[in-house]
Amino acid sequence: MTPDTLRNKSVEELAVLLGTDVREPQLKKLHDLGLPSKKSEAYRYFDIETLLSREYALLDYVPKAIQESDHVEIVDGTVVSAPKGMRIFYEACTHVEMEHFDPLYYLGHLLSPHVIKIEIDGDAHVEIVHRFTRSNALINYRISLENQSNRHAIVYERFEDDAVRDTLVLYGYDMRIAPNSTLRVLKTQTLHPENYAMVASHNVHVEREANALLKSFDFGGGLGLQMLRIVLEDHAHVEAGHLLYLNSESRRGTVSQIIHKGEHATSSQEAKNILDGHSRGIFDALIRVDHSARYSKAHQNSKAVLLDESAYMAAKPQLEIYIDELEASHGSTTGQLDKKQLFYLQSRGISVTEARKMLVIAFANTLIEKVKDSRQQERIKEEFEKAFYTVHKKDAS
Repeated sequence: MTPDTLRNKSVEELAVLLGTDVREPQLKKLHDLGLPSKKSEAYRYFDIETLLSREYALLDYVPKAIQESDHVEIVDGTVVSAPKGMRIFYEACTHVEMEHFDPLYYLGHLLSPHVIKIEIDGDAHVEIVHRFTRSNALINYRISLENQSNRHAIVYERFEDDAVRDTLVLYGYDMRIAPNSTLRVLKTQTLHPENYAMVASHNVHVEREANALLKSFDFGGGLGLQMLRIVLEDHAHVEAGHLLYLNSESRRGTVSQIIHKGEHATSSQEAKNILDGHSRGIFDALIRVDHSARYSKAHQNSKAVLLDESAYMAAKPQLEIYIDELEASHGSTTGQLDKKQLFYLQSRGISVTEARKMLVIAFANTLIEKVKDSRQQERIKEEFEKAFYTVHKKDAS
């Protein structure tokens, strides 16, 4: 399949090409939004046309017997293992958010009529490992994730690949954060230019008096984009944090919409971007406060450090406000490492590479230290160091 063949087609033609019912509402949404291009608002900083113009093999998604393990493992879009007693199964998709801004959200649903349903019991800690083994493939799957009211759960998410090449992954969550609950989702991912590319399109609904804490730690090269739509009900709260370290000629980042729908809803979004080589970081983020969302608090900030004069940060924090009764702020800064601090560290016998790494870690620590689990903190720092040392030799002086 070449995704670009879906461009500029009628609803009827799309139904034939995708093998779906012409009456599917998400089919009309895909048609109305159109396949993304470099002119699309959400994709203008990302090389989406190159990815969609390639030929990919479509996989047959045949559910397998789920083996017992201490974590959830999803291989090429199919669940292969999970903890004993965990409620994880396949079901026909019964709800698709019809106000999402991303056309690939709808394409992902059309290609995945059956979703992976994960129901988290109690105050659980769940680890989800995504592993990709197929080259030259379009790997598409959707996950429906729900927690329980009055409970506080954590999801740790990471990605592995078996040196796959020229694969495109379209996946994403439809999350419902139950009333009076807290769900923390922490994602760590390292990409390499020669392996797979990813567009992860998520929809998150935060119910009344619920808390969502969404953290992403993205390292390395390659092409990857996180598309987030978050809706907040009365007294709901979201804290979104994004740490990005990019090298080579990568194009990666976050495009998001946080929508305050209920009264007294609060949101905080912070992005820290460290850009090396010829990379491009993306932070295109909108917080919208609707007429119904009186007494909201909305804060958004993006900071970037450029380690190479060829690196580029595309930062566009935005507020869209329809009421007066609120507290809101947003901002964006881009700079370089402090030369005086670098000189001081070198005067203490520290190499240029190690001095730069120390300053970068100090810059990133405000996000890393918000991760409560010290083991996860160490894993994040280890992933950063691996990516950093691919372009900076340890023994540089």
